[in-house]
Amino acid sequence: MIKLMKYMTKSQWLQFFLIIVCVFFDAFFVIKLPETMATIIAKVRMSAPVMEIVKSGLIMLLFAICSLISVVTAGFFAARVSASLCKNIREKIYTKVGNFSMKEINKFSTASLITRSTNDITQLQQTYAIGFRLLFTAPILAIFAIVKIIGKSWQLSVTTAGFILVLTFIFIGLIFFVAPKFKLMQKRIDKLNLVTRENLTGIKVIRAYNAQQKQTEKFEKANKEFFDVNLFLNKTMAFLSPIMGIIMNGLSLTIVWFGSYLVGKNILNIEEMMEFTQYSAILMVAFTMLSMMFLILPRANVSAKRVREVLDSSSSIIDGNVSENENLGTIEFQNVCFSYPDSSENALENISFKIEKGQTLAIIGATGSGKSTILNLIMRFYDKNSGKILIDGIDVKDYKLSTLYDKMGYSPQKSAIFSGTVEQNIGYGMNEEKHHEDVLKALKVSQSKEFVDKLDGGIKSHISQGGNNISGGQKQRVSIARALARNTEFLLFDDSFSALDFLTDKKLRKDLNKNYKNSTKIVVAQRVGSIMDADNIIVLDNGKIVGQGKHKDLLKNCKIYREIALSQLKKEEL
Repeated sequence: MIKLMKYMTKSQWLQFFLIIVCVFFDAFFVIKLPETMATIIAKVRMSAPVMEIVKSGLIMLLFAICSLISVVTAGFFAARVSASLCKNIREKIYTKVGNFSMKEINKFSTASLITRSTNDITQLQQTYAIGFRLLFTAPILAIFAIVKIIGKSWQLSVTTAGFILVLTFIFIGLIFFVAPKFKLMQKRIDKLNLVTRENLTGIKVIRAYNAQQKQTEKFEKANKEFFDVNLFLNKTMAFLSPIMGIIMNGLSLTIVWFGSYLVGKNILNIEEMMEFTQYSAILMVAFTMLSMMFLILPRANVSAKRVREVLDSSSSIIDGNVSENENLGTIEFQNVCFSYPDSSENALENISFKIEKGQTLAIIGATGSGKSTILNLIMRFYDKNSGKILIDGIDVKDYKLSTLYDKMGYSPQKSAIFSGTVEQNIGYGMNEEKHHEDVLKALKVSQSKEFVDKLDGGIKSHISQGGNNISGGQKQRVSIARALARNTEFLLFDDSFSALDFLTDKKLRKDLNKNYKNSTKIVVAQRVGSIMDADNIIVLDNGKIVGQGKHKDLLKNCKIYREIALSQLKKEEL
């Protein structure tokens, strides 16, 4: 938690030091109260003039007011600093996760990253807000109280020390007993988030298979596991309250009883006994604050570790230095091998090909043959294990990621549609002042114009998150239009035509070759009809190239391609 404080700004550090100053003054004024009260009792016992007693009472009231002001000020700045610090941490995590490769995303899991960005940081904020005050208030109060107690009465001092020792042992035992459960609880929250997320994203499949009961049982199990840990921790914390009451009231009772005996023996006077009672109570409160913090801190520390795991993780994708180069429009793979993290088998093995400017490369093969993996390597979502990937003659690793992505228009296998208008979705990541004409052109070429014009607001029509208010084919066309609108050097389509009917597919490919003839295109497809006119077709099987060439050549020379083709089209059509 202390290490995370490095994300505080200078302004926040200044406010943090103001908290310490306010806490110090609060402790000073609180310690002055028993002393002033003892003075009042002594004056009453000695029958001092009423005005002197009133004067001491007003001084005591002034100390109480000053203490109140100090507490409120410290609380205000503690809340402000904790909220600001956690805002900074949340922004850092968001930026960090945004720069992660798919390797790191899969390592943490999406559900866990969401928990770490929300629940864990909220836990930190609450602990910082309390801790910034209590962790300074408690020791300062304790030191002041001990200084005042020492020398008053060794008998009462030993009695107070005994009660504090008992309290300390109880809290140490609880800390060792409870701390592991906090770590377990955060994992249970991860699991609960995972199940909830699965239920929401897969709701159509769940309903289609009448699996509501199965998913409910799965959720109830995760919820019960979280409930059990949470209930245990709350019971343990609830157990503290009566224990604290017994110890504190027991100390007060013991001091009054033993103090009365010492007063009767003329070892102490009344005001000294009352002053000692107040100081011992303050000391107990200080130790209680400190002990409570050490019970709260383990859970917050678990959250802090989980947050730091994300912040301290380095992306396996390291930014290169090349920011400008000649746009040759070429992509070349030289004996590229790749395996996914934690996999012992290669997803791609000795892949070699070259595509020139303006050409269309098609990739086809069975499910799991590595088609999408090739695009993932070009986009540097992953890095190859061996071999070379050259973009315009330069190794893909040498490019600055921003420069590399500026070269690419990418339409993923699963259409990613954001909440906003049609125009905002298609012009995503472009300069808003200059993108309107490019958006209209992309709409037309992607065959989206017809359905967009029928929407109530046309290009300004709102699309809900995930594109839930448009069909699958419409989402796919919007995704294709987004790739085209950037008018980039390379266009990558990862099975982007699968939801289109044959006629729309044919029109789209015709307009694509006509309007974006200078862009180099890579098309991953399952349908032979979508790639028959490609300049070069690569046939993959189990991560290896088993055929490469034009459509007619592959029909003659590649058995796997021929089988795929014949399974989809008649000989006359081929």
